[in-house]
Amino acid sequence: MNYSLNALAGPLEGMQWPLAESLSIGRDRANDIFLEDHAVSRRHCVVQKQDGAYLLRDLDSSNGTCVNGAPVQERRLEPGDRIRVGRTVFCYGPLEDNQARPLSGGTSVGKTQVLRVEESIYRRPDVAAPAQSGLQLLIRFLTSLGEARGPGQLKQYVVDSLLSATGAGRGALVTAHAGGLACAWLSHPEMRVAEEVVRQVLAHGAALVSNEVTGAGDATAVLALPLPGADGPFGLVYLDTNDRRHSFSGDHLQLAAAMAAAAAAPLESMLRIERLEAENLRLQNEIHIQHDMAGDSPRMRAVYAFVAKAAPSHSTVLIRGESGTGKELVARAIHRNSPRARGPFLAVNCAALTESLLESELFGHEKGAFTGAVAQKRGRIEEAAGGSLFLDEIGELAPAMQAKLLRVIQEREFERVGSARPIKADIRLIAATHRSLESMVNDGSFRQDLYYRLNVISVTIPPLRERCEDIGTLAEHFIQKHGRGIGRAVRGLSADASARLRAYAWPGNVRELENAIERALVLGSTDLILPDDLPETVAEAGIAPAGADPDFHEQVKQAKRQIVLRALEAAGKDYNEAARRLGLHPSNLYRLVRNLEMKSELE
Repeated sequence: MNYSLNALAGPLEGMQWPLAESLSIGRDRANDIFLEDHAVSRRHCVVQKQDGAYLLRDLDSSNGTCVNGAPVQERRLEPGDRIRVGRTVFCYGPLEDNQARPLSGGTSVGKTQVLRVEESIYRRPDVAAPAQSGLQLLIRFLTSLGEARGPGQLKQYVVDSLLSATGAGRGALVTAHAGGLACAWLSHPEMRVAEEVVRQVLAHGAALVSNEVTGAGDATAVLALPLPGADGPFGLVYLDTNDRRHSFSGDHLQLAAAMAAAAAAPLESMLRIERLEAENLRLQNEIHIQHDMAGDSPRMRAVYAFVAKAAPSHSTVLIRGESGTGKELVARAIHRNSPRARGPFLAVNCAALTESLLESELFGHEKGAFTGAVAQKRGRIEEAAGGSLFLDEIGELAPAMQAKLLRVIQEREFERVGSARPIKADIRLIAATHRSLESMVNDGSFRQDLYYRLNVISVTIPPLRERCEDIGTLAEHFIQKHGRGIGRAVRGLSADASARLRAYAWPGNVRELENAIERALVLGSTDLILPDDLPETVAEAGIAPAGADPDFHEQVKQAKRQIVLRALEAAGKDYNEAARRLGLHPSNLYRLVRNLEMKSELE
């Protein structure tokens, strides 16, 4: 079977490249696929045939090559793999003859579209067919329509052609969108478009012509033509003249309507591409951040957007989330993309040290301050000067330490243990917790004033069970990360192993998934990770015992559903309270709801 790369998104969308022995991608024109994109290196990556399969190899590019959302150095491609190079996304799969092919000169031939004349020409019983000269003009217009390159050139060509066909003096392309109406192209900057005419044409989807115009600036005649789209008119071409000697005829109307109908499809596609590129640019500017996180789910994209917004500021950040969700990775991403990126990033786990050791660790101590203090020691706050200090599990701080940390945040100074000399604290504080600080404030175990100082800007990292679409990407990432160190060439997950990973609730979140993949790499023996390579709790997720009676297990399943439903209804859909009533850990209840396929009916 022959294979190809198909461009799914980016400037080359719709094109296809059949694969032979080797195909190179990069910003240099000497590559087989030339991408004019600053995020792409001159020699970015190459796809090479090896042992009957195709291998993707990154050529030490600046921004890396991703497969299915995970960065890779080298990977054997499987049908359906999505390859991202800069702004372009390719799909690897079987060669299809009916897709666009690159031809000489960089042009391409796509699928043929047939447009019926009776559907494209505006007709009224009292209007004659276009004259022969008009028909020739229409043919020339259709022939040259595909030669326009880029949105601006296409818009100008359509408007200019209609001006020539009708003898109008001025023209505009008006588009309708959720925010209202906008002029996408004006032939004359001083031209005034009558909004009432525009709204009438869009409302009825029919062309309008008038040679007795008032209230439209200096225009004496107007011709407006709808641009039919998939869901009704998406805009219109607006033509007018201020020459009283010129008027629009029925022939003008019918010829111009035919031209507008023919131009509608390419205009709609070009405008959609224009909007997508603008949105893509906005998102790239927003989330073009350096980080070590993986995942492309909506919940994670929201986290990336938060990092992009929070990083440039100097405000204190509070990161919430269950253990193992990657709170420290978020903190490091904020630091790496902040003005303090050249300074140190120091992390302290507040739950790992006793109160006295934590005080010395954070603030440092003078020689002789306590038994065993044989020399002066600088604390982490002092060592992090010019950079960021990350305090993990901030909810575990003792009351005395809370008071001292509050002073650091408010006064930007501290003293070493055994000293009264204040030292300036030049740090950005990033804190994290898996606990509910609001509940701790209510029961008096956490200072309210410190909570307000910490909670300036905050983000909650979603647990893995709430972004299951990222499990495959994360698993591939960990296979690449640990496979090299273990020395095994693993192509990925078997379909069955992938299904087990998605069926499991992951109470330990991303950390537990990473441990499961590393274990599978160590214990496995094939080039795919199999269910038997996974931890027992993961391997058994969602799997009924062999040989079990299906009716019996269906009844058990329904009984469990009723028990869970009653508990959640009694708890007002509070999962923590329902889990307490059932004698379960909340994570186990989430997993039970997922395995019983109850999520949709509980929303």
